[in-house]
Amino acid sequence: MVEVLAGIISGIVSGMGMGGGTILILILSLFLGLDQHVAQATNLVFFIPTSVTAIIVNTKSKMINWKIGIPVAIFGVIGAIIGASFAVKMEVNKLKKFFGIFLLMIAIYQTYIFIRQYKSKNKNK
Repeated sequence: MVEVLAGIISGIVSGMGMGGGTILILILSLFLGLDQHVAQATNLVFFIPTSVTAIIVNTKSKMINWKIGIPVAIFGVIGAIIGASFAVKMEVNKLKKFFGIFLLMIAIYQTYIFIRQYKSKNKNK
Protein backbone atom coordinates (compact mmCIF):
# COMPACT_ATOMS: atom_id res chain seq x y z
CA MET A 1 0.00 0.00 0.00
CA VAL A 2 2.87 2.40 0.78
CA GLU A 3 4.27 1.74 -2.70
CA VAL A 4 0.96 2.79 -4.30
CA LEU A 5 0.76 6.00 -2.26
CA ALA A 6 4.42 6.75 -2.96
CA GLY A 7 3.83 6.36 -6.69
CA ILE A 8 0.71 8.54 -6.71
CA ILE A 9 2.20 11.34 -4.61
CA SER A 10 5.50 11.33 -6.48
CA GLY A 11 3.71 11.15 -9.84
CA ILE A 12 1.56 14.18 -9.06
CA VAL A 13 4.54 16.22 -7.90
CA SER A 14 6.63 15.02 -10.85
CA GLY A 15 3.88 15.87 -13.34
CA MET A 16 3.84 19.38 -11.95
CA GLY A 17 7.57 19.64 -12.68
CA MET A 18 8.63 19.89 -9.06
CA GLY A 19 10.90 16.88 -8.59
CA GLY A 20 8.67 14.01 -7.61
CA GLY A 21 11.74 11.79 -7.57
CA THR A 22 13.12 13.64 -4.58
CA ILE A 23 9.96 12.83 -2.65
CA LEU A 24 10.04 9.26 -3.91
CA ILE A 25 13.61 8.77 -2.67
CA LEU A 26 12.59 10.02 0.78
CA ILE A 27 9.59 7.70 0.90
CA LEU A 28 11.57 4.70 -0.34
CA SER A 29 14.40 5.22 2.13
CA LEU A 30 12.42 6.37 5.18
CA PHE A 31 9.20 4.36 4.99
CA LEU A 32 10.22 1.31 2.98
CA GLY A 33 13.72 1.05 4.44
CA LEU A 34 15.54 0.84 1.11
CA ASP A 35 19.25 1.54 0.97
CA GLN A 36 20.02 5.01 -0.44
CA HIS A 37 21.63 3.56 -3.56
CA VAL A 38 18.62 1.32 -4.23
CA ALA A 39 16.16 4.17 -3.59
CA GLN A 40 17.96 6.46 -6.03
CA ALA A 41 18.23 3.76 -8.69
CA THR A 42 14.55 2.87 -8.26
CA ASN A 43 13.74 6.54 -8.69
CA LEU A 44 15.39 6.42 -12.12
CA VAL A 45 12.97 3.68 -13.21
CA PHE A 46 10.10 5.84 -11.93
CA PHE A 47 11.46 8.87 -13.76
CA ILE A 48 11.23 7.49 -17.30
CA PRO A 49 7.45 6.91 -17.64
CA THR A 50 6.50 9.97 -15.58
CA SER A 51 8.81 12.19 -17.64
CA VAL A 52 7.49 10.87 -20.94
CA THR A 53 3.92 11.46 -19.75
CA ALA A 54 4.71 15.00 -18.57
CA ILE A 55 6.48 15.76 -21.88
CA ILE A 56 3.43 14.61 -23.86
CA VAL A 57 0.99 16.64 -21.76
CA ASN A 58 3.19 19.75 -21.79
CA THR A 59 3.86 19.45 -25.53
CA LYS A 60 0.12 19.37 -26.19
CA SER A 61 -0.24 22.48 -24.04
CA LYS A 62 2.65 24.15 -25.90
CA MET A 63 4.49 24.72 -22.63
CA ILE A 64 7.93 23.45 -23.67
CA ASN A 65 10.65 25.70 -25.04
CA TRP A 66 12.49 23.15 -27.19
CA LYS A 67 15.38 25.53 -27.97
CA ILE A 68 16.28 25.54 -24.30
CA GLY A 69 15.02 22.06 -23.42
CA ILE A 70 17.04 20.03 -25.91
CA PRO A 71 20.50 21.37 -24.95
CA VAL A 72 19.60 21.12 -21.25
CA ALA A 73 18.48 17.51 -21.78
CA ILE A 74 21.65 16.58 -23.67
CA PHE A 75 23.94 18.01 -21.03
CA GLY A 76 21.65 16.61 -18.32
CA VAL A 77 22.30 13.13 -19.70
CA ILE A 78 26.04 13.79 -19.58
CA GLY A 79 25.69 15.04 -16.01
CA ALA A 80 23.59 12.00 -15.09
CA ILE A 81 26.28 9.65 -16.35
CA ILE A 82 28.91 11.48 -14.31
CA GLY A 83 26.69 11.66 -11.23
CA ALA A 84 25.65 8.01 -11.42
CA SER A 85 29.29 6.99 -11.75
CA PHE A 86 30.12 8.89 -8.56
CA ALA A 87 27.03 7.67 -6.67
CA VAL A 88 27.68 3.99 -7.39
CA LYS A 89 31.19 4.25 -5.95
CA MET A 90 30.20 6.36 -2.95
CA GLU A 91 29.52 4.83 0.47
CA VAL A 92 25.89 4.97 1.63
CA ASN A 93 26.40 7.33 4.58
CA LYS A 94 28.21 9.87 2.42
CA LEU A 95 25.50 9.63 -0.25
CA LYS A 96 22.81 10.20 2.39
CA LYS A 97 24.66 13.28 3.63
CA PHE A 98 24.95 14.74 0.13
CA PHE A 99 21.25 14.05 -0.48
CA GLY A 100 20.37 15.72 2.82
CA ILE A 101 22.47 18.78 1.94
CA PHE A 102 20.74 18.91 -1.44
CA LEU A 103 17.31 18.83 0.22
CA LEU A 104 18.38 21.50 2.70
CA MET A 105 19.54 23.76 -0.13
CA ILE A 106 16.19 23.32 -1.89
CA ALA A 107 14.33 24.13 1.33
CA ILE A 108 16.38 27.27 1.93
CA TYR A 109 15.90 28.42 -1.66
CA GLN A 110 12.14 27.78 -1.57
CA THR A 111 11.84 29.63 1.75
CA TYR A 112 13.76 32.58 0.30
CA ILE A 113 11.47 32.67 -2.77
CA PHE A 114 8.37 32.49 -0.58
CA ILE A 115 9.55 35.36 1.65
CA ARG A 116 10.54 37.47 -1.36
CA GLN A 117 7.13 36.95 -2.99
CA TYR A 118 5.36 37.70 0.30
CA LYS A 119 7.27 40.96 0.74
CA SER A 120 6.70 41.94 -2.87
CA LYS A 121 2.97 41.25 -2.60
CA ASN A 122 2.63 43.27 0.61
CA LYS A 123 4.72 46.14 -0.78
CA ASN A 124 2.26 46.62 -3.67
CA LYS A 125 -0.78 47.01 -1.35
